[in-house]
Amino acid sequence: MKRHRPSAPAAIIDLEIEKLVYGGDGLARRDAVAYFVPFVLPQESIRARVTEKRKNFVRAEVGEILRPSPDRVFPRCPHFGVCGGCHYQHIAYQSQLEAKREILRETLARIGHVNWAEPISLHASPPFGYRNRAQWKIRSLRPPRGSVQTAPTAPEIGYFRAGSNRLCAVSECPVLSPALAAALAGLRAELAAGELPETIRQIEAFAAPNGDMLFNLTVAALPASAHRVAERLRTAVSGLRSLLWQETPGERMHLDGPGFISYRVAEREYRVGHMSFFQVNRFLIEEMIAAVKRGPGGNLALDLYAGVGLFSAALTGKFARVSAVEADPAAARDLEANLTGTNAQIVNADAARFLAERAAQMDSPERPDLVLLDPPRAGLGPEALRPLVRLKPKRTLYLSCDPATLARDLGELVATGFHIAEIHLFDVFPQTFHIETLVELTTQP
Repeated sequence: MKRHRPSAPAAIIDLEIEKLVYGGDGLARRDAVAYFVPFVLPQESIRARVTEKRKNFVRAEVGEILRPSPDRVFPRCPHFGVCGGCHYQHIAYQSQLEAKREILRETLARIGHVNWAEPISLHASPPFGYRNRAQWKIRSLRPPRGSVQTAPTAPEIGYFRAGSNRLCAVSECPVLSPALAAALAGLRAELAAGELPETIRQIEAFAAPNGDMLFNLTVAALPASAHRVAERLRTAVSGLRSLLWQETPGERMHLDGPGFISYRVAEREYRVGHMSFFQVNRFLIEEMIAAVKRGPGGNLALDLYAGVGLFSAALTGKFARVSAVEADPAAARDLEANLTGTNAQIVNADAARFLAERAAQMDSPERPDLVLLDPPRAGLGPEALRPLVRLKPKRTLYLSCDPATLARDLGELVATGFHIAEIHLFDVFPQTFHIETLVELTTQP
């Protein structure tokens, strides 16, 4: 009979944290080994417990803070440190901003060899209550091993724990807008009362400033009583206008409602459907639009990865022609609705393919006055960069949600004659490590 060997106790080590790195961890070095530790601050002295050893680095967790940073604050959320959503609630907000600025600057230099010594403009957000979109997981929690109770508990709602697919049931979430916070409370009550089908695995909620809301519900099997459940949800969640049921695995869908809500920004209304992307921080949208609108107008602007047209609409008043390019068919339908009556041309196409075709149209393709880029996390890549370099727009605005792919692409653009004029950091996701960057580039005539 094979004997079970007890695991060796985790190594305990004292560390001095040098800095924060992208991803939420703090970096420490000892004996030429890099240690990554979450929930720390620069210049803190800690006693850490080793959790994972790799060839080139070690992961650890805080056991004791021996010398805390003066920038350490008490987290507002009771679930912080267990829930995987936030990473920086232990850090004073101004220090979060400064850390992100230095992480961005270091990433540009390390990956893209872009040594930007000029200022990086910070655009702060109210640190809580900012999210207009949330994705909640619903699971029945199984009792701990060895417990007297053997049956799973009633379904609960929350987020995944950091680095796992285990549920962290939450009673509150301070980063949510008031409308979403009320929706979370209503859903918790319905689950506790046993009023929702156990097949619901996830609810993605999106709320407009007036409280109107849509839900995307992911289910293991589409319930026969979907309409009755929808009515129950509308009673529990004020402002719920449209629900889209999505069965997984499989592709069956069921729509209950108009399929979209209207989101007002300043004096303009945007139609936003169930499958469309829209900026998540309700406080910074107008400021981001203003940054895009800055600078001269002209004859032609290209808005690539246009989404529902948040920025395209702002450009129509400054340029004689605007081409708004969006690959996703659902978002392109919203884009067309939002730009009806303007001077914009709607193009439902892949942005890289659109650029390549435009660059190949003639020996000297029309030079755009502005190209606005808002790609997904993967960035542009060579398929989009090559034709962009050939088009040589007078101005380029690159909005990025990932510093690493931004640095890679900026390195290519700077090497081919583009010049960085300004860099803006929008703190779209306070309390997290995420960084949204707007870079303005110019080229010579």
